[in-house]
Amino acid sequence: MTSSTQPDEAPRTKGARPSKDAPQPKPARPGKRERLVAAASDLVYRQGVAPTTLAGIAQVADVPLGNVYYYFKTKEDIVAAVVRSHEEQLNAALAELAARHRSPKARLRAFVGMLSERAEEAARYGCPYGSLSTELAKRAEGSDPLAAPLMQIQLDWAEQQFHAMGRRDARDLAVELVSSYQGSAVVTSTLGQPEVMVRQARRLQRWIDSLTD
Repeated sequence: MTSSTQPDEAPRTKGARPSKDAPQPKPARPGKRERLVAAASDLVYRQGVAPTTLAGIAQVADVPLGNVYYYFKTKEDIVAAVVRSHEEQLNAALAELAARHRSPKARLRAFVGMLSERAEEAARYGCPYGSLSTELAKRAEGSDPLAAPLMQIQLDWAEQQFHAMGRRDARDLAVELVSSYQGSAVVTSTLGQPEVMVRQARRLQRWIDSLTD
């Protein structure tokens, strides 16, 4: 009677970790819709809404043009998706500031610092929220409901912080803060000088510190 032979195998150890040299799985590529919104957001920021086309968005997103219409029927639909994406990002960033900083004054200072971190980009393209909101507000069709939300989110959040400081003029202070930042973004972009926004951010932070609770 002959015994059956089996190929030699290295003993397997329970719970053994895979070799470091083993190829790592590649991160999943975002879906087509996500790529389209990201591409549209980037193009709109860099060149504005008017020159941005569905064909250009499709090319940047690496999505066949015919597939775009499965997700967005018109250019207006994808612009609305860009605004919603900005809203989600802005709300998430403000929620993170609220979680990281205990006092409303510290949150407001961090808010200004967060905006000024984009000074280099602002020098080239302006504020992503302000530039888009301004362009949408000026469209020939009249008042555009997409124009206000990005500014309103910042105003409402800042007002809440000033209210938490006990300020009765919280709304006026919120308008002053957001207006000052947006104005500095315009000057920064016009002159192409990021240091303008950096200096203005420091001034705003000193102004916040000077306010009495």
